[in-house]
Amino acid sequence: MKDAVHHADSLRVGNPQRVQVVERAFGLLDALVKFEGSATAGQLKEASGLAGPTVHRLLHTLIHLGLVHQLPDRRYALGANLVPLGEGATRQMGGLAVPQMQSLVAELGESVNMAAMESEMVVYIAQAPSPHSMRMFTEVGRRAYMHSTGVGKAMLATLDERRVREVLASTGMPSMTPKTLTRPDALVEQLPTIARQGYALDDEEQELGVRCLAVSIPHGPTRMALSVSGPTSRMDDGFVRHAAPLMARTAAEISRKFSRR
Repeated sequence: MKDAVHHADSLRVGNPQRVQVVERAFGLLDALVKFEGSATAGQLKEASGLAGPTVHRLLHTLIHLGLVHQLPDRRYALGANLVPLGEGATRQMGGLAVPQMQSLVAELGESVNMAAMESEMVVYIAQAPSPHSMRMFTEVGRRAYMHSTGVGKAMLATLDERRVREVLASTGMPSMTPKTLTRPDALVEQLPTIARQGYALDDEEQELGVRCLAVSIPHGPTRMALSVSGPTSRMDDGFVRHAAPLMARTAAEISRKFSRR
């Protein structure tokens, strides 16, 4: 994997403020991600440029910490203890985006949510509430299905079809309302349009009487999306035409904010 090797090269640049063993350990974790989740010790040695004994010592420590585990075929894979670390980091990212979300509420008057793809589900990581007395409230930390939410569909539209079908097969497509799409083919058929127009809609597919407009956040640290939701009486087609470009602008601002960290 050329990308993994290039990244490892960048880590070898000397800097007295950095702790080399930490850089090397995280370089191996990053290489595992770029090798699509698993690699042999030889592949990790090549990617890191480290000596074989050093790679094995680092892997042994990472296994002890639960950050790496060894598969039956002797390949190495990312460990389960990375999951809570990743989830915690993802939810912190939501907090960073709140000022941009509040600005969007001021412009649109409806509740704005931010969500991430986590374990093939949607998890809501931030919210800026609407000033209306009749408004949508989604608890931070709540999980939902990808297929029935605007944010889920916006994120699915950034994946290839094979991965989309894997996600839908894994979670199933339960009916949340009579309007929920429950067949993979029906949802897959929508995704090219979502990708082309730059936004997804949940038309009472998660909750009757509620409409949601969502856009993916480009170049985020993980799959993320931004949504605005409100009663169908206020979220008409004119609202969607007005809000979609503002949502895309805000998503780009949030993406740039993440990239500066």
